[in-house]
Order: sequence, then C-alpha cells, then structure tokens
Amino acid sequence: MLEELEKCEVCPHKCKINRKNNKIGRCKASDKVKIALYSTHDFEEPCISGKKGSGTVFFSNCNLNCVYCQNYEISQQGKGKEISIEELANIFLEQQNKNVENINLVTPTSYVPQIIETIKIAKERGLKIPIVYNTNGYENIETIKKLEGYIDIYLPDLKYAENKLGKRYSKIEDYFEIATKAIKEMENQIGSPKFNDEGIMQRGVLVRHLVLPNNIENSKKVLKWMKDNLKEDTYVSIMAQYFPTFKAKTEEYKELNRKLNLKEWEEIEYYIYELNFKNGFMQELGEHEEEYVPKWW
Repeated sequence: MLEELEKCEVCPHKCKINRKNNKIGRCKASDKVKIALYSTHDFEEPCISGKKGSGTVFFSNCNLNCVYCQNYEISQQGKGKEISIEELANIFLEQQNKNVENINLVTPTSYVPQIIETIKIAKERGLKIPIVYNTNGYENIETIKKLEGYIDIYLPDLKYAENKLGKRYSKIEDYFEIATKAIKEMENQIGSPKFNDEGIMQRGVLVRHLVLPNNIENSKKVLKWMKDNLKEDTYVSIMAQYFPTFKAKTEEYKELNRKLNLKEWEEIEYYIYELNFKNGFMQELGEHEEEYVPKWW
C-alpha cells in the first residue's frame, strides 16, 4: 500500500505527486503520519461514544479547505507531530487498553495507505475493538474499496448538495457527486448496522450533516438525498453545533458569521419529521458548541 504514496491518488484530487520524495499536494500531507491528538472522546453520537468514550486519533491536514472548520489549526495550519506507523499501532493498542468503545480515526483520508499497514500490525498484536473512519466525505471510491475488511464503521459527512457552496466554502467543485458515490460504496461494503448488547455500534454507516446558517435550503436538499438514496437502516446525524470560527468570522463570509437561530433549526426539525427517517440523531440547539473542539497538543 505504501507504494501508492509515490504517485498519490489517495483522494479525489489525484495530485499524482511523490510523497516519498518530500513532495506535498493539496492536502499538504507527506509520507509521514502526522497527528494532533489522541484521546478519549465523549461527544460523538451515543452509539459511538457510549459510556466509555471513543478512542479518537485526530490526524493533521485535510483534502478540503473549509472556511468554517472548527479544527482549522490541524486541518489547514498543520498543527501536530509526525509519528511512525509503529507508534500509531501502539496508540491504537493503548486506546484499547483504556477500555474505549472503538478506535476513531478523525480526518484520516490522506493517510489511508499508512493506516492500513497500522491496522495490520495492531490486529496482529491483539486489536479487537471496532475501527471508525470519520471523514469529510470527499473520498476516492477506489480508496474506500481498499479499506474493506479494515474499517468497521464509516462516519462520513455529507456537507453540501449544492456544489456552488462546496466551491465557496471548501474550495472544491464536485463535492456532492464525489461524496455521495463514496457514501454508497460505504453502505454496500458494510451492510446493515450491528450493535452490541449495550447499544454500541459494532458495524455500520452513520452519515452526518452540519447545518450552516443562511443555508437551510442546502440542508433540506442534503436531507432529501439521504431519505431517497440511503438504505432505510442507515443512520443519520443532523448537527446544530456550528459556530463561526476561522475565516467564517471575516467580512468575506459574513453570512456564516453567526450561530444558527431558532427559526432555522425548527425549520430543519420539521423537515426531518416530515421525511420520517427510521434511524438517527439530532442535536439540541445551543449545546455548548465550542466545547466540541479539543485542545490540541
């Protein structure tokens, strides 16, 4: 797998640069794994965090450039430290020894070749808990296919149904087409969700959507696509935790420079009830949004 870094096509940008030769592409990741934090995280959906917490590993760098990214220090400013594959495997096992519910790989896309090698090593040494792939959704479908057998739970975003918003807010022109194809592959690969006796997901797909202020129609289109195209037993999670940060606080993106208001959130709530999803989660408006952002190393 690591040879793929010599002509990188891991994500849809397909930069084709040699990351083993100190070249970097759109995501700014080299051939070295870079992480910003690993910790026990209690703020995922109940079926992910449970009572014991999710064993998160936050990877640095990202293949999107979201102007409102709440983790912008690591996703776009490169905060973090480089570690070896061996060290990453040890982190997985350390997390398991803390009795967490799962290993949660946050923004892992740029490091899939290294992650696959890491999982092989960790499983040989006794890793048994589920592995969660927590992604922005902008994935190369061929990369997702290579993850079959290594990932137990996919946790993708579906940010935009309107590509003009993807271009404006994430500097990407084909987000919807790419993300929806990737999500369908995740569904086909995983099948129906499975849970343990405590209600913790052991296998499944859970699709997230963060509602943005002044963009309610986009959210409705995302929800409609989910209802019409996802399998009935696929879980969805609709999030109200947006708060303005990074470039969203500037005049250029002034439409994003506030939190959701009650009218917007109620409109989304009514639409969700109208669509009648079978499985899913909704946040409460105003749930201490800033507390969801970890303190980086």
